Amino acid sequence: MASLVSNILVDDPDLGSGLDGPRLNRARRDLVARVLTLGGHRWTPGAEADALQGGIGLLVLEGLLVRRVGGDGRFGAELLGPGDVLRPWDHDGEDAALAFDPSFVVVEAADLAVLDLAFGERLAPYPEVTGALVARALQRARSLAVTMAIAHQRRVDRRLLMLLWHLADRWGRVTPVGVRVSLPLTHQTLADLVAARRPAVTTALAQLEHEGLVMRGEQGWLLAPQGRTDATTARARQA
Repeated sequence: MASLVSNILVDDPDLGSGLDGPRLNRARRDLVARVLTLGGHRWTPGAEADALQGGIGLLVLEGLLVRRVGGDGRFGAELLGPGDVLRPWDHDGEDAALAFDPSFVVVEAADLAVLDLAFGERLAPYPEVTGALVARALQRARSLAVTMAIAHQRRVDRRLLMLLWHLADRWGRVTPVGVRVSLPLTHQTLADLVAARRPAVTTALAQLEHEGLVMRGEQGWLLAPQGRTDATTARARQA
């Protein structure tokens, strides 16, 4: 985005789906927020995050981020994109039994709307929008639980197949030859998302391509229709 300010209900109109008429027009006028732009490969929340404590959080407007937690080359990860709400300043504190510091990888340049305390005051007359933001946070938790369940599958190739279909629910586009998932995900990022090592992911992707279930293109991945059935069968076998 070129501007440094976002009109939230224009940039993310689904948040205003519970409003109509004059209230929707007023909300579009009132609910503006400054924008934080991330362009580097990695992002370490610093002073800007500390200044936001007490606000609602950051709303992803554009771009892709990977949030990683772990160490020693082994990570848990989640993919974040437009519509996700995050609070990178929240952590478990120094008293946590296991201290894992999260880190962020910027997969695509991202714009984040800063929903600070001032924005929260402007939001107060519009509880429908507050409810929509809470729903976004819960949806993120549900998606992360699905990713965790996928990571428990025994075979890495089936983990990848299930993950790609899971991502297709949100980012996929149906074409005459399959579902295209246009996400620039490296083998390392996929490895983090399915709790595997990168060499194992490279081998597993080659196996899926050999089976004709997944094809790599210039703009992401093409998933063959029979792959959904195969992924569902794999899940049932592991249950």
